[in-house]
Amino acid sequence: MGKSKSENRTAYSLRVSENALRNLDDITGYIAFVRHQPQNAIQIGDKFFDAFSRIQRNPLAFRECEEIPTVSKIYRKAVCSSWLIIFNVKSEVITILGIIHGSRRPSKISGLRRVK
Repeated sequence: MGKSKSENRTAYSLRVSENALRNLDDITGYIAFVRHQPQNAIQIGDKFFDAFSRIQRNPLAFRECEEIPTVSKIYRKAVCSSWLIIFNVKSEVITILGIIHGSRRPSKISGLRRVK
């Protein structure tokens, strides 16, 4: 018979860059301490980690990041609430490059190309 779904999938490993971790800390810290909404900060943090696991399961299901065009289409973006999670896919490694609010200028997104 045919292969099962689990046999067809590529196992991707997920790496979160220091820049993305700093972005996550800045976002949740702002919500918790500046806006005085610690419960909302926890919920937003959980949403980000849920999005990370969705990205790891199937990264190619997400749209290409138009702000960082490439021939191989390795840069992708996922939407989480009002933030964009920018990541790249190289062979079987996914790297979360950064988290940027959706209303930010596209030049901020294109700067993530240099993140390692």
